[in-house]
Amino acid sequence: MAAEAARVGFLSWLEQERHAAANTVEAYGHALAGFLGFLTGHLGGEADLATLAELRPADIRAWLARLANDGLAASSRAQHLSALRSFVRYLSRRFGVEITAVRLVSTARGRPALPRALSIPQAREVVDHVGEVSDAPATQARDIGLFSLLYGSGLRIGEALGLNVADAVALRASLSVTVIGKGAKTRIVPVLPLVRAAIEDWLRLHPDRRPDSPLFVGARGKRLDPAMAQRVLRTYRRRAGLPEHATPHALRHSFATHLLAGGSDLRSIQDLLGHASLSTTQRYIAVDDTALLAVWRKTHPRG
Repeated sequence: MAAEAARVGFLSWLEQERHAAANTVEAYGHALAGFLGFLTGHLGGEADLATLAELRPADIRAWLARLANDGLAASSRAQHLSALRSFVRYLSRRFGVEITAVRLVSTARGRPALPRALSIPQAREVVDHVGEVSDAPATQARDIGLFSLLYGSGLRIGEALGLNVADAVALRASLSVTVIGKGAKTRIVPVLPLVRAAIEDWLRLHPDRRPDSPLFVGARGKRLDPAMAQRVLRTYRRRAGLPEHATPHALRHSFATHLLAGGSDLRSIQDLLGHASLSTTQRYIAVDDTALLAVWRKTHPRG
């Protein structure tokens, strides 16, 4: 069996059976395509499963060296190697192919990049004025509702765009939304009154208020594409002179950072963000060390 056919099968399994996020499937597919392309030149021909089983650690290290020469950071090389290890586990379970060379190779991990949050005034400016990008009242209401939700509840852009009209209607009674996060895990997230009001403003102008309709739609009435939401914020930040890291995901980082600065505990923030591990949430300690130092000075007996 050709290795490329196995790669396609792996990506299909990752998406359909493991319910991996679209970004994860795309990233793994890109990493593995690069690996197999490297092997074609490195070994002098297209690889099949038998070829993969005969790989040596030196072959894997040569690929990682190529990635380093191409300018990939240590963290990116580690992600590529992680994709390869997942592929190898899949081949072992599905086809009984053992590729021991991969287990004998490691790569240095760079320090994870700290989340880049906006200041509180900057975040407020986005949710209050992002509607100015469009002249259409409906689009203005949609954008304000969407970005208010990202900052007010800390959702990922994919989680917010996955909501339906029924979810917004249920807000009136539950005051929260149930979102589907990474790994198809669900969580309940509270929604602030100002955010609920913004979503209600958008619902009144929504072109299709049937319960199963997407909550946030584009010009053609279909579910809004994440790239379009990113484009809206990119346009606004350049008009308003906001920093280049003012992205939809930065609003999620801002949500967590501002909660931490306000005294929220990490466990609560972990639950709100849907992080599987507390270590992921702990990155925000480094982001807001000034506020934490102020809390320490105020509350420690010897402060």
